[in-house]
Amino acid sequence: MEVNFYKYQGTGNDFIMIDNRRGDFPKDNVDLVRFLCDRKFGIGADGLILLENAKEVDFEMVYYNSDGNPSSMCGNGGRCLVAFANFLGVIHENCTFSAVDGLHQAKIEGSIVSLAMTDVEKIDNFGTHSFLNTGSPHHVQIVNGLKDFDVKVEGAKLRYGKYGNSGSNINFVQPMDENSFMVRTYERGVEDETLSCGTGVTAVALAMHEKGLATSQEIQLKTPGGDLKVSFIKADSGYHSIFLVGPATQVFKGTITV
Repeated sequence: MEVNFYKYQGTGNDFIMIDNRRGDFPKDNVDLVRFLCDRKFGIGADGLILLENAKEVDFEMVYYNSDGNPSSMCGNGGRCLVAFANFLGVIHENCTFSAVDGLHQAKIEGSIVSLAMTDVEKIDNFGTHSFLNTGSPHHVQIVNGLKDFDVKVEGAKLRYGKYGNSGSNINFVQPMDENSFMVRTYERGVEDETLSCGTGVTAVALAMHEKGLATSQEIQLKTPGGDLKVSFIKADSGYHSIFLVGPATQVFKGTITV
C-alpha cells in the first residue's frame, strides 16, 4: 500500500501527519506505525498523528508514539495538527478538536499556534520533584548543570523504576530567571530525550508556579528545539485557561510504499 504523509515539527518535536478523513489508514497496525516512525528504515518521527472527521467539532486527533502504540495527549503534536488542518483548509484561524483527553480549542496566526490545554486541579509536590497530569503524566525535577545532564540515562531510571509499566514523562528543569526555565524531557513511548515536549513544558510552568519559583502567570520555556510560552490562570480549584504557544511548521511531504 502507498501512504501519503506530511512531516511537521514544533520546536524540534517532529510528527508524521496523515489525512485520514476517508478512514483508509489501518489504525490497529502497531508495526506499521513503528516502521513509519523509524528514523533508519521509515520516515522518522517522534510520533504519528491522524486527522479524522468528528461530529460537532472541526476534527479529531488520533496520536501514536513512535513505539507504535496509541498514547495520551501530545501538546506539540496538537499544535502541529492545527497547522496541518489549516494547510488542508479544514480550519482557518480558530478551531475546536477532540483528542484522547477531551476537547481543545486552538488559534493559528502564521506559524504560531496557541493551544488550550486541559485544566489541572492537582499538583503533587514532593521534596525533590513534582508530579501532575497535563493531558499526559509528568515528573518535574530541578537539576543543576542541565546542559550536560544525561537525560536519557537518568530519565529512563525514573520512567521505569519509579512509575512502573505505565510510566511517566520525565522533565529536568533549570531556572534561568524568575519566570524563565530551561527544560529537557525524556518521553515515554519514544524512550529517549526529545527536543521538546508540549505537555512537558506545560507541566514545568505550572509546577514552578505552584512551588513559588515563578511569579508571573506567563512562563517562558527554553527547550533544545526552541522556545515556547505557557500562560494560565491560578484559582482556588487549580489552574485553568492554560495555553501552550509556539511555532508549528511543515517540513516536507511525500509518499511511502509499505
